[in-house]
Amino acid sequence: MDQGRLLALARRSQSRAPMVEIGRAEVTTAEGVVSDSRGAPGPRQVTVLETGGWLAACQELGRDVPWTVRRANLLVSGVKLAGTTGQKLRVGDVELKITGETEPCHRMEEQVAGLFQALVPDWRAGVCCEVIRGGVLEPGLPVTLEPAETSST
Repeated sequence: MDQGRLLALARRSQSRAPMVEIGRAEVTTAEGVVSDSRGAPGPRQVTVLETGGWLAACQELGRDVPWTVRRANLLVSGVKLAGTTGQKLRVGDVELKITGETEPCHRMEEQVAGLFQALVPDWRAGVCCEVIRGGVLEPGLPVTLEPAETSST
């Protein structure tokens, strides 16, 4: 079981608005990150970016780019997110079900030339999640990646 830390949180007030880092966030099953424009229930309720993938993308670009440019809600370290669809990501008391890879979009290219391609390999753009159990998040909380639950037959 991988274990890491929550490094930062961000949200946006409306579609296409810039991401704003926040020091604390309430997360609910109804709204995702409360006051984030994309938090409606569904498979893309909360997005999570892992530092290793982001740093690899920045290295490929040859420049440092703020993580908020990727437009993710959570920045975590110490967990590998590639290939984790169906697994549970526990951040403090909050439980998220990983629904799949965050596919990079052309919005990334609008912000930084070359970013779209730099995010394609190895799930560098992070993962999309659905909120299973809400709570309050703040930087420093432990992050644990747990295997998908298997059904008994």
